[in-house]
Amino acid sequence: MEDKKYLIDPIKPFSESLIWQLNRDYYQQTGIDAWRKGVVPHNLTSNAMVGKTYAELIFAFLKDLAIKGQQNETVYILELGAGHGRFAFHILKHLERLVSHVGLHLPKYCFVLSDIVEENLNFFLNHPQFKTYFEKGILDVAYFDAVEGKELELRYSKKTILPQELSQPLLVLGNYFFDSLPMDLFYFKDKEIFTCSISLESSENPKGKDTTALLENLEIAYYNLPLEKPCYKNPILNEILEGYRELVFNTYLFFPTKGFECIDNLRQLSQKGICLISMDKGFHEVHDLENSKFPEMVTHGSFSFWVNYHALGAYCKKHNGKAMFPKYSTFHLDLGCLLFLPDPETYYETKIAYEHFVNDFGPDDNNSMKLFAYRNIAKMNLTEVIAWLRLSGYDSTLFKNILPIIKQLARKISVNQRTRLAQTMHRVWDGYFTLDEEFDMAFEMGGMLYSLGYYKDALKYFAFSVTQFGEKPDIFYNQALCHYHLREDALFLKTLKEAKAVFPNYENYKQLDKLDLSAP
Repeated sequence: MEDKKYLIDPIKPFSESLIWQLNRDYYQQTGIDAWRKGVVPHNLTSNAMVGKTYAELIFAFLKDLAIKGQQNETVYILELGAGHGRFAFHILKHLERLVSHVGLHLPKYCFVLSDIVEENLNFFLNHPQFKTYFEKGILDVAYFDAVEGKELELRYSKKTILPQELSQPLLVLGNYFFDSLPMDLFYFKDKEIFTCSISLESSENPKGKDTTALLENLEIAYYNLPLEKPCYKNPILNEILEGYRELVFNTYLFFPTKGFECIDNLRQLSQKGICLISMDKGFHEVHDLENSKFPEMVTHGSFSFWVNYHALGAYCKKHNGKAMFPKYSTFHLDLGCLLFLPDPETYYETKIAYEHFVNDFGPDDNNSMKLFAYRNIAKMNLTEVIAWLRLSGYDSTLFKNILPIIKQLARKISVNQRTRLAQTMHRVWDGYFTLDEEFDMAFEMGGMLYSLGYYKDALKYFAFSVTQFGEKPDIFYNQALCHYHLREDALFLKTLKEAKAVFPNYENYKQLDKLDLSAP
């Protein structure tokens, strides 16, 4: 007897399926918790090294504009689907450092965090680590539907950017974004094109299920029909699609229809065009598009598919732009820079930066090295671990993951290693952006610095911990010990008194009573 199947959505063209609305609903319902609770992975595309790479490309683009004499107007940097905000924070940290060292008068810039989830936008506006950026005028927030949106309403500065209003090119960041936009699906065989439709079923009764449960139990059925007439009103899209007859065989192929619409909408905001930087799991080389079976829907709370960067690059070239993609095969991620600009070949600084920070060694290579290091960390010494953290851009998630190893290695440590480890931890903290997760990074940092003998520094981190997580008996205990080692007897006694008043039953305070304050 076959298991009963429940029909969720009848046969529809792939881009019109209910799955896309379910995906949108998921983010609307979960908000920041999608990332805070670790359901939707984000470190692969939003780590410090990725942020540094984007910052270098943005910095180079600003230099190109300065060289061209376009210095008077603000350059807006629009992040699509900003989600958790951590990626933007990494970029802003690195970009500010780069701008502070340049001897060139660069145009002002404003980074705009955009999303379609109100909770996320409010999270950005109220996040203490964004406060100074808002006050400096280099950060703003906007509700923006990349497919339907025609204008940008900036909520912090209360300014609206209308179509064709910008006199500087718009810098657009589509990081881990295009994989979630509705796309068409085609099947190619013997130079014939078939359109693909799907239906959605579930082995569990959908009644009363929330979006997460629906997505977890979805089963997709595929249906192919011969393409009998041009699909699109836009002749450029038909040209690109028809071109695949000669390029691929026996393969399913995503066609980023809504991605094209998104790009067209963004191009309308500026008189000078856009520079689009995008990274995702996807492919830009034709040989990677061949012999693909039914596409897998990768679920992680929400879902995503791979991105056809080859088609996006072709679209850019059809508009006389320049598409930069890695010269070498990638294994994890593709990072493209698409210049929908007049005279795109004259953006020399941007081309040089792409060559250096993507082609020479980029985020995809870093991910390969990270996986290698994780497999071999048991054989690494502390010097090698510190070098790994430096290579990662001092990524806080990496630090958190390998903290037990660092603690173990720090038991036997040289003076130079002690200094470098403390310096490394300060840099990691400087780039740490909290999503209000349960992990207390500041407390762990304070504990490590205490064990290294940096008592004043440890006190700063314990204070950070109190600010974020409130008072804890262990915090008082550690603060008191720091004051003891610093011979700050009055502060030691004051801290111990406060500790006993707040946590009178904490047994470890008895050990502090035994300490001899008169000892040399």
